[in-house]
Amino acid sequence: MIAYLFPGQGAQTPGFLHRLGGEQPHPVIGQTLAEASDILGENILQLDDATALESTVAVQVTLLAAAVAAARALAAEGIEPEAVAGLSVGAYGAAVASGAVAFDDALRLVRLRATLMQNAYPHGYGMLAVLGLNEREIARVIADGHADAYVGNLNAPRQIVVSGSDDALEAVSRLALERGARKAERLAVSVPSHCVLLEDAATQLIEAAAKVRFDAPRVPYVGNRGARVLRRADAVREDLATNLRYPVRWHESTIALFELGANVFVEMPPGHTLTQLASDALPDAQALSMDAASTHPTAARVRAANQRAAD
Repeated sequence: MIAYLFPGQGAQTPGFLHRLGGEQPHPVIGQTLAEASDILGENILQLDDATALESTVAVQVTLLAAAVAAARALAAEGIEPEAVAGLSVGAYGAAVASGAVAFDDALRLVRLRATLMQNAYPHGYGMLAVLGLNEREIARVIADGHADAYVGNLNAPRQIVVSGSDDALEAVSRLALERGARKAERLAVSVPSHCVLLEDAATQLIEAAAKVRFDAPRVPYVGNRGARVLRRADAVREDLATNLRYPVRWHESTIALFELGANVFVEMPPGHTLTQLASDALPDAQALSMDAASTHPTAARVRAANQRAAD
């Protein structure tokens, strides 16, 4: 059973849209990027250089476009997901791939989402990945450090992402390392995602999402907030509209996919982080990343992985 994983903010690197699909991109990739440009009213290929990617808006819309383009290219090669999940803004790509929302509606919602987040915290905030401490230990670090910080992502049992101000994250980093963390590293994210600091932004996004058509997903969609399979249109809408406000329970989402029967995990571009997390959490499963790989070889790799998993 094939599950698609859709990465979130932090996976982007300069030029990643231009590398999408390798040296000979599938025609569907170019068509999807052109469609995204028409929807946004600007050339999306001008949004992936280093300067443009300083904008949360540019990052989030390009991530969605890249993921949908890759999923469509695989579909053109006969590969379809049987379950999906996406981390943070990646959930919008998962929802599109599941048939729960149209690409144009998802892209407009993501642009609004990112704009609300960026306007709320234009500078002085971000996210910090801490490796080597569990959720309870991180909560203690935050409390003992009197830091205005919050658990944002639970990527693995001992890989936790913290959101907050620059000063708060510096305090968390220092104390976490003192208490045995292997690593504490700032992410390429300039807003404090997945915490109460984005309560107002979530409220506005909920109002906007209420006006958008959602359908029941064609394949199981695992949500961010509760790491549960969501099968109703309104449940997917709520998950997308509120996931910027609540922690992402990514490790539990991966386990939920596995328990559904997923044994081949394919990460949409860009990046490899979700592939590595799936491999670490589920050593018996097959996990691979598209990233800048060409579509035809990727489709062949997915078929081969699916056959190995079935044998």
